[in-house]
Amino acid sequence: MPSLQISHVLKQTQSSYPEIPILEVRLLLQHALRVDRAWLIANQYDVLEANVYAEFLALLKRRLDGEPIAYILGYREFYGFKLKVTPDTLIPRPDTETLVDAALDKLSSLSVAQLSLLDLGTGSGAIALAIAKHKPQTQVTAVDVSEKALEVACINACTLGVSNVDLLQSDWFSALHGKFFDVIVTNPPYIEEGDPHLLLGSLPYEPVTALAAGKDGLDDLRTIIVQARQHLRPNGWLLLEHGYNQANSVARLMHEAGFQEIGHRYDLAGIARVTIGCAK
Repeated sequence: MPSLQISHVLKQTQSSYPEIPILEVRLLLQHALRVDRAWLIANQYDVLEANVYAEFLALLKRRLDGEPIAYILGYREFYGFKLKVTPDTLIPRPDTETLVDAALDKLSSLSVAQLSLLDLGTGSGAIALAIAKHKPQTQVTAVDVSEKALEVACINACTLGVSNVDLLQSDWFSALHGKFFDVIVTNPPYIEEGDPHLLLGSLPYEPVTALAAGKDGLDDLRTIIVQARQHLRPNGWLLLEHGYNQANSVARLMHEAGFQEIGHRYDLAGIARVTIGCAK
């Protein structure tokens, strides 16, 4: 049995499994120890209990088998917040922070006393909660077709102390008859069915219904674009996240649906990640 000293375990793991980033190794060990990063650094010469070491090895095996670290740990950092995630929810990506930034900018530009925003397909609640936290005077409605996803979003809302979010089970707009919003945001499924990327990385572990949308990946975007105008107030805005190569197609669909002032927001890689349009 090798030494169970924390520093030795970290070095040995990094040497044996270089494909796992050292940051992830540290996170897995912190999870097994139930400690934070500061504790791990301050106590790196402590000796691990055998049961803790065994738990760490079990967690490491799950990661080596391809399971996303967010599902192993049970959380993901997003927009400065720690969010609970499960296999019933999509893992929030940094690219989606572009959508949050765009929504916050748009809300700040509107001269309406009581603003309302709708987040379609909220999943873990990442987008809705980030917006609600930064805009406490805005009433946010977040919907998802999955009851289990809404349970996760509810837990996250309680943990973050967000009270200006209403969570509702709905297949896109199906449960929103007669409701109108100043801004609608969504990160819908937009990967093409059969895309080989669905077999790579964390995607095989994530709910496919939150990822793929028809042969060209645009099925759900088409539905949302057509129906959104019925739920937007005059001069309301629709903000859509989409794939790296879909900006022109989404802009065309929005133009055909009567949206105006169509534009794009770019992620940190300079990719048009969000398309925006106004319902005049």
